[in-house]
Amino acid sequence: LFLIKLKVLSLVPLLAKLTAGALSPYWVIMGAVGAVIGWSYQALWAIPMGIVGAGMMIWYIWQCTRDHKGFEDAFGAGWSDQILPQQARHMVQKRWTWFKMEASPELSWERDVAFWTIPDTDRQLLCDLWRPADDNVSGLAFVYFHGSGWFAGDKDFGTRPFFRHLVAQGHTVMDVAYRLCPEVDIYGMIGDVKRAIAWMKANASRYGVNPNKIVLGGGSAGAHLALLAGYTPQHPKLTPEDVKSADLSVCGIISYYGPTDLLAGYDPWRTANPFADLPPVPIGTKVDPKKAFQYAGRMDILLGGHPQDIPDTYQLVSPPTHVHPGSPPTLLIQGDKDLLVPVDTTRALHTRLIESGVPAINVIFPWTDHGFDLLFPKINPAAQSALYDVDRFLALLLNKD
Repeated sequence: LFLIKLKVLSLVPLLAKLTAGALSPYWVIMGAVGAVIGWSYQALWAIPMGIVGAGMMIWYIWQCTRDHKGFEDAFGAGWSDQILPQQARHMVQKRWTWFKMEASPELSWERDVAFWTIPDTDRQLLCDLWRPADDNVSGLAFVYFHGSGWFAGDKDFGTRPFFRHLVAQGHTVMDVAYRLCPEVDIYGMIGDVKRAIAWMKANASRYGVNPNKIVLGGGSAGAHLALLAGYTPQHPKLTPEDVKSADLSVCGIISYYGPTDLLAGYDPWRTANPFADLPPVPIGTKVDPKKAFQYAGRMDILLGGHPQDIPDTYQLVSPPTHVHPGSPPTLLIQGDKDLLVPVDTTRALHTRLIESGVPAINVIFPWTDHGFDLLFPKINPAAQSALYDVDRFLALLLNKD
């Protein structure tokens, strides 16, 4: 119990780091004000502290909001000319500004829409559908899978500002609640992801969506599932029988700090989980949702064993294994201080995509950790800068043949 408490306390720096980065614009102001107050009251020690503090936050904001050559490298020198003016009008115009995340004033938000019923049961898998006004439909659908550590969480968690912004550009958003472990293992989970894709394609005309313009996305474990599904549309071991005849291809993937190499990521997830030594639970077990977080990241339960016992399974469910020249364009977004997902594995995936001729962009924010986009997104420099890239990536996919 003592060791568990120590591990829980070890997560405090993560929360402090996320908060510091998200509120960095305010820390700049507070540092400057502190220096001025120190000068006014002759508290000379406060002047350098305020200046240094403000300077560090200014450096952080500048580093997070610098331009990069990712789009030029992936889509060519004239990439911005491919974005239509009516699309550009609703995008984030700068990588960071105060309170400028545009939201759609007119949208439809359908909650708890069933996209699949488990055979021989009345259990339905649900999603939320965010849709623009009828006169502002782009034809692109963004199918999103929430972060979960594969064990906890649900749709509609901290993503409303993000979705409202995408709807303002005419995109349709499908926010999916897939089954979690230990109710199902990785095969059941990826099956639910592909069922969501199949459902969106089957209902595309109903929502004004082009079935050839489906983009997958997600955060953390949800991003891992999006990457894995996007690279394996017809893989026999990773596609359930009921959708094997469906078109499961997608035109793009957006990953917010998604695990890529599960062999390399095993130790970081286990180290971060203060309950990692609890006995595993069998697949199919019903776990109290309030206690599900205790098993978050437990790949030994999710995959049925530890890396030394089943290395082939870890490799099978690692997205880089399945990259090929026909893989969909991919946008990878992550912080370089990610506690859970080694940034080197994300860089390795990006390299493999580029070597395979797949348009891919890898955006790494300095001094930024896991889950950064969910905290104060309207002022968070890293979250806004990531959104700037997401806007343009989706617009390019929409216009790509």
